Amino acid sequence: MTDKTSAPQENSDKSKEPGFRIQRIYLKDLSLEQPHAPQILLVAAEPQVEVEIDVAVNRLSEEIFEVALISTVTAKVDSKVLFLVEAKQAGIIEFSNIPPEQIDPMLGITCPTILYPYLRSNIADTISRAGFQPIHLNEINFHGMYEHRMMQAQKAAEEVALAQSKGSLPN
Repeated sequence: MTDKTSAPQENSDKSKEPGFRIQRIYLKDLSLEQPHAPQILLVAAEPQVEVEIDVAVNRLSEEIFEVALISTVTAKVDSKVLFLVEAKQAGIIEFSNIPPEQIDPMLGITCPTILYPYLRSNIADTISRAGFQPIHLNEINFHGMYEHRMMQAQKAAEEVALAQSKGSLPN
């Protein structure tokens, strides 16, 4: 005799398992500017390169989020902009049955770590297509970035609480 109830229980147990699924990774925005071309291209000097990276999260539904890495790469020669690349690499990520306290770190650490190679590749390719040696962005410690952001948020909350206890809010 077989146990007919075991299959439905297995399916319901599987639906309760934690799940993380990448629905799509895409380039949401890309911009290249060369404001001082062509004159700046004749200057024979090593450019100074500045890189900024940020993470943005947008909740699309209860279990689906858009995570975007936003980057600006600026190269300057003699304090004039040689080129400026702005890129936004995004992904749609679905979480199922993951405890709420684990979702925020995954959005701030795991997802950006997955998206970063795509961002690096798109930026290097864009710079190369603009006629320059590609710039390969260094690896980033998204765990450290996340912890830093959490410390800043905690500090800001403490300042607000202190100001409220004194009867005034900071400007």
